[in-house]
This record gives sequence, C-alpha cells and structure tokens, in this order.
Amino acid sequence: MLFPTVEYALFFLLSLLLAWGGLRWHAAHKFVLLALSYVFYGFWDWHFVPLLFAISLWGWVATRGIQHGARPRLWLGLGVSGCLGVLAYYKYSAFFLQGLVDLAALCGVSLNVGVESPFLPLGISFMTFHAISLMMDALRGKLDERVPLSDALLYVAFFPQLIAGPILRASSFLPQLQRAPDPARIDTSRALLLIVGGLFKKVVIANTLATLLVDDVFANPAAMSASQVLFGIYGYAVQIYCDFSGYTDIAIGCALLLGYRFPDNFSAPYTAASPQEFWRRWHISLSNWLRDYLYIPLGGSRGGSWRTRLNLLLTMLLGGLWHGAAWNFLVWGGWHGLMLVAHREWDKFWRVRETTWRNSSWWPWVARLLLFHAVCLGWVFFRCSDFSSGLAVLERLWGGAWQADLPPGILLCVFAGIGFQYVPARWLLRLQLVGIRMQPVLRGLTFAGLLLLLEVLGPSDPAPFIYFQF
Repeated sequence: MLFPTVEYALFFLLSLLLAWGGLRWHAAHKFVLLALSYVFYGFWDWHFVPLLFAISLWGWVATRGIQHGARPRLWLGLGVSGCLGVLAYYKYSAFFLQGLVDLAALCGVSLNVGVESPFLPLGISFMTFHAISLMMDALRGKLDERVPLSDALLYVAFFPQLIAGPILRASSFLPQLQRAPDPARIDTSRALLLIVGGLFKKVVIANTLATLLVDDVFANPAAMSASQVLFGIYGYAVQIYCDFSGYTDIAIGCALLLGYRFPDNFSAPYTAASPQEFWRRWHISLSNWLRDYLYIPLGGSRGGSWRTRLNLLLTMLLGGLWHGAAWNFLVWGGWHGLMLVAHREWDKFWRVRETTWRNSSWWPWVARLLLFHAVCLGWVFFRCSDFSSGLAVLERLWGGAWQADLPPGILLCVFAGIGFQYVPARWLLRLQLVGIRMQPVLRGLTFAGLLLLLEVLGPSDPAPFIYFQF
C-alpha cells in the first residue's frame, strides 16, 4: 500500500476515525492502532504478518528479561542474536552462500549448491532495528517502567514508519504510548504541510526524474550522451533524496495527525560541507542508530587514531551492507567510510597551520560542491546492481558526446530538488503560520486542492519507494 495512492488515503481516513473514536479508552485506542498496523502490513502480504509479530514478541521477551532478569547481558545476546539471525536468513544467506561457492571455485573445488534468495519481507531491516533498539534502551536504563506487550508490539509495527522508517528510539516513542494523545494539541498545519511537501517531492520530482531520465540512463548508459549520463547521476541523487525524505515527511505528518511525534530524518543533506555534516543531515535516524549501537560499542574514537579509522570504516561498511546483500552496497559504504576517514585526517592536518582561505566566505561553497560530487560518485554504485555496471556509467560519462539534449522539465526537477534545500527554515515556518490562521474548512479545501494539483503534475504510475527494498 503506497502512500501516494487512493487506497492509502482511504485507509488513513479510516485510521483517523477509528483511532480518535476510541480515544476515551486509551487501551482500545492503542489496540486499534496495532490492528490497523497489521492490516497495513498484511495488505502487502499476509504471509509475513506472523514474522512481524514474532520479531516484536521476541524483542519484548528479551526486554523483560533485561529489565527483571539476573543476567541482562545474556538476555540481550539472546534477543539480538535472534533478531539478527532472522535478518541474516532473509537478507544475507544467499549473498554469503554465493560467496562461499565463488571462493571454493577459486580454490578449484566445485560446489553443486543452488543459491536462491528467500523472498525478502518488506521492511524487515526497520522492524529488526526497532526490536534491537527496544532491548538496548532497556539495558542502558532509558526505559523507566516495564514495557507492556501491547506497547512493544505497537512500537515495532506502527504503520507510518513500519516499511521505511524513520527508525524510532524506544526511549522516545514508548513514553508517548503511556498517555492518550490530546487532539487539542495536534499541529494540523505542520502535519498537512509535511504530507503535501512529501507528496510533491515523491510524486512530482522523484517520479518524474525516475521515469523520464534516471531509469533509462542506468539501464543502458551506452545509448546516452555524456550530458544525459551526468544529469542522470545528478537526477538519481535528487531522486533518492526526494523519494526517501518525501516518504518520511508523509510518515511524520501521518503520525502527527494520529497524535505521535517522530524525529526529523533529513535536514538539507546536500547543503553539507563535510562528510561528517552530511551524515548528520542524511537519514538521521539511521546515522544516530549506527553511531550509538555500533560505532560507540566498537570503541568509537577512544582507542587512538588507527582504531578510530577502523571503527569508522567498519561502521560504514556494515551500514552499506544493511542496505542490501550485494557488493555495490559494500562499495558505497566503504566509499563513505573512506571519505569520513580522509576528511578527519585532512582536517587535523590543516588545523596546525594558519589557513585564512578556509575561513573565507567562498570556501564553504567550494566544499559543498566537492562533497556533492563525491556523494554522487557513491550514488552511482549504490544505484547499479554490480560494480561493472557502475564503471560502465562512469566510462560513458567521460567518453560520451556532450549535447544539449535534456528537456527543461528534467533540469527544473534537478535544480528544484537541490535548490529547495537552501530555502530558509523561517520561510517554511511562515507558511505553516498561514495554515494555522486558516479556518479549518478553508484549510481542508486548500489541502484537497493541492492533492489534486499533485495528481495532475506527477506521472500516472507511482514508482515504488526506493527504501522499500531495504
């Protein structure tokens, strides 16, 4: 059930009616949201609803053991191992088995083993990360009270974030479930603005770029001119940002209308001037999760320069592998790890010298430009199914002819997707205030009119969200 569809609109309207209708009984309100979340997931494939329940239940059992057991770290090990074992089976078993077959072939041993990937459940990485967050926050004492089973199930399965995030911390979401949401405190204007903005990014910009340029460029780069390949790469950078940030904007807006607050997941990432800043702005919930639950437990920056470099590389390699069991994701993660390490060392080098040019007004723009192109280089291998396909795209970029063969609509989408990130935050706040001052009927009519306009501007067939595959 995709967000920009009539099916989801009807489902969400029904969710609002049922959830707020049962508000006077808080337990019934949460039960309704839980049931709706399982219906939402079952709309894709009912066969995997028991898996969602099992991961949630396993995380809750381990959490109860951590909170009240004599050996909390043993419970944590059992809980995390179970969740990661399920994730490894569905997402990585075929990848590692194929690697074993290839390694045996290099050694002259032929293994007649059929390698076939299990059918990947939608959103399994996100539900696994939520279950692990539940256990880790319990171990660190961030959960003040015992977690009821109903709250644990809803935390993992809450439908706005179930498929593609943002990744919620148990310590920030579970306290919201302890009290009934107050309809008088719902920021309707912000919620509707997030939903409209998210739909615009997804339906108009991301879908247009995907259908009119990006898919064709990466499917057959040899048939494209160098200018088409270049803007195909730029287009994918804009597409994946607008696709994913659009999804999370809609998710945050929908959750807000239901009375719950999600953390922001993007903060104008293409305005970053360093790799560290990029990861503080891109997929913020994943970046923080990797930092707190992987990088810091590995030792962080406490073990000296070489240990810090190794921890950064390992974290980003595993972050790349989290996106998918393929070498292209490892290449992408490794590339970002190398950028983080290189910038860290470069920054240390220049700190011991007087560098007036680094404090100039023009240097941040040069740094942004350099970083954007380095990030785009990584996106080439993220988008391609294998390393050789990525090299073919880059080869065509350097060896193809340069022609003025791009339609204005494509250029407008690329520049809009990047340019909107430089819009001052106060402009968006003013726009939100305009919505607050509107009468409810006028606000609803304006929202409906904008939805119709987006339907006209976007392509007829909505493309799946990119992060659904992760």
